[in-house]
Amino acid sequence: MLSRKALSITPSPTLAIDAKAKQLKSEGIDVIGFGAGEPDFDTPDHIKEAAIKAIAGGFTKYTPVAGSLDLQQAICRKLLEDNGLSYQPAEIVVSNGAKHSLTNIFAALLNPGDQVIIPAPYWVSYSEIVKLNDGVPVIVQTQKKNSFKLTRQELLGALTEKTKAILINSPNNPTGQVYTREELEAVADVAVSHNLYVISDEIYEKLIYGNFAHVSIASLNEKIKDLTIVVNGVSKTYSMTGWRIGYTASRREIAQIMSSVQSHATSNPNSIAQKAALAAITGSQQCVAEMRTAFAKRRDYLVQQIASIPGLSCIEPTGAFYVLMDTSSLLGRNFLDKQLTDSAKFAELLLEHFQVAVVPGISFAAPTYVRLSYTVSMEQLVKGMERIASFVRALS
Repeated sequence: MLSRKALSITPSPTLAIDAKAKQLKSEGIDVIGFGAGEPDFDTPDHIKEAAIKAIAGGFTKYTPVAGSLDLQQAICRKLLEDNGLSYQPAEIVVSNGAKHSLTNIFAALLNPGDQVIIPAPYWVSYSEIVKLNDGVPVIVQTQKKNSFKLTRQELLGALTEKTKAILINSPNNPTGQVYTREELEAVADVAVSHNLYVISDEIYEKLIYGNFAHVSIASLNEKIKDLTIVVNGVSKTYSMTGWRIGYTASRREIAQIMSSVQSHATSNPNSIAQKAALAAITGSQQCVAEMRTAFAKRRDYLVQQIASIPGLSCIEPTGAFYVLMDTSSLLGRNFLDKQLTDSAKFAELLLEHFQVAVVPGISFAAPTYVRLSYTVSMEQLVKGMERIASFVRALS
């Protein structure tokens, strides 16, 4: 028999939806893809040029397992300047994307049966990565009235003697919500008083809109910093999803274990991509500002259009590039002879009959919602929302 643990893992539904949309496009079908969380902008030229220079200069060999010293130093400067966090290069582990960073974290922290608290709605891979590392994901359902953010009471109610860690994702995928300093302080107080690790996924930190600001939970005080593993990377901020560079910042003891795990799993992250990431982090940030402005414009349009379609609603996202759209008022209605039993059926019929790909919320522990990524052009956004409106109008 094959591995029971591996057999228990569910393939990523977001990647499956994206693959289906791309397949339809390859067949000549005009599909609007709101599925994948991948910026539609090209990687900025100065970053690509750094990679080309690395290849031409022969920077194509092994590097230290946890990343090149120059990149680790640049990450330390970034964390200090942007987040008020002081780390040394030995406390930084550069990996093959933030997903790999999370895998390293749970491999370093968890023993069989250890529990990890994950607020829902949550990114689909969190629970699966915990399970792959012999942990037990404890899903805590947050409330719409709290903008789907974990409260002190919800956290305390989920604690058991086996709780090992809490996972916080801000800005959040799939909700697009950003935790305030006060909300993070409540989580930090519980973590410190119960000696729990905090995994803080901050991959969307540069994509925040309006008057909201990113706060890293590790910056609140030294006690919580000692318990926190910060996760970040270049994929979303610099439109470098395929380059696969993520990183963690943690106390040295944890970083050394993660580096040891990585040494046997993958060795070092891609050497050429490391030089590109160095250029991204240390170079001009104008490209980030331009992307953020474009995303904000799309967000505003999307929220406006959802509000104009009877039966659909959403909470305005304040970060990342996702909208979680509530379809609960439409469930039970019919399209042709098929009933909308849940958001998965909503997504299936929308793709099949109106060629719009969205991710059903059941993947995020939000069964009456679908997630839309506004990582498409405004022209595609307009066309996609017109099709969604047509679909809703066609329901009986």
